Amino acid sequence: MPQPAPQQQTPAGIEERFVDVAPGIRLWTEQRGPADAPPLLLVMGAQATGVGWPEPLVDALAAHHRVIRYDHRDTGRSTWPFEERPYPIADLATDVVAVLDGLGLDRAHLVGMSLGGMLTQMVLADRPERLLSATVIGTGALSTAPYTRPDGGIVPVAELPGIAPEVLEMWARPVEDHGEEAEIARRIAHWRVLAGGRLPFDEAYHRELERRVIAHTGHYRVGTAHGRADDSGMLRTEELARNAVPVLVVCAPAEPVFPPPHPQHLAQAIGGAHLVEVPGMGHALPPEVHGPLADAILAHTGARAEPRREEQ
Repeated sequence: MPQPAPQQQTPAGIEERFVDVAPGIRLWTEQRGPADAPPLLLVMGAQATGVGWPEPLVDALAAHHRVIRYDHRDTGRSTWPFEERPYPIADLATDVVAVLDGLGLDRAHLVGMSLGGMLTQMVLADRPERLLSATVIGTGALSTAPYTRPDGGIVPVAELPGIAPEVLEMWARPVEDHGEEAEIARRIAHWRVLAGGRLPFDEAYHRELERRVIAHTGHYRVGTAHGRADDSGMLRTEELARNAVPVLVVCAPAEPVFPPPHPQHLAQAIGGAHLVEVPGMGHALPPEVHGPLADAILAHTGARAEPRREEQ
């Protein structure tokens, strides 16, 4: 079992700890909230650090849970090993369980965003005994099961909507180093496209977010490891279909990466999953979605008794 490194206690009572998840690979973790509350592990997307989870959202969840967030390999303060030792995406899913092991947690609620939602599905399929519940946001199903439309029509996975052209165009542009301020501006432009356009775009909010990410990481270099990692062997069609863990699928109607009906398909592909829509949400976590998203997650984990708003 991976061994935790010595912990650090911040003045605000937030506990930071480095966890060894594999030989030569150490991940930064942070915990906040009551030590005796049910643990909830946040899993971010590709090349995203743990501090990409907004502070107000983390605090809202930490009022009811022991909330853990962490930096993937090749992000933030964790080890950046890919150039010397390439690894497959599947290793990032193994890291999720290794973080739980390193922090001495038998089970936890899991919340995954984007690639983190795929890693959550892999843990859900492979290690369901480690999960109290799972929530997946802004992601696609690791399943070949077709989507059944409300009218009964069958849609093969390959025919579901693809990534929005403006996102693909942004991703196709080479990233050049023109200094920190230029890099922040590029990231803000990226967030503007990912946000989906239904909610007002707060440039100052995203600028502060990226300044915090850079300060946390210690540099503004752009990581590319997760985009280059081998993504074979990720499908879990049969395992997800027979799932028995409580699963919430968050539907973001303005999502440009996995647009509807991807969330509806995901809720069908995972046994027993239910769907909740967060109005106006895209592939980002701006202030307008913090409250509704926290409410949906906390209702799902049982921390609050409000009835769920389900989408059929």
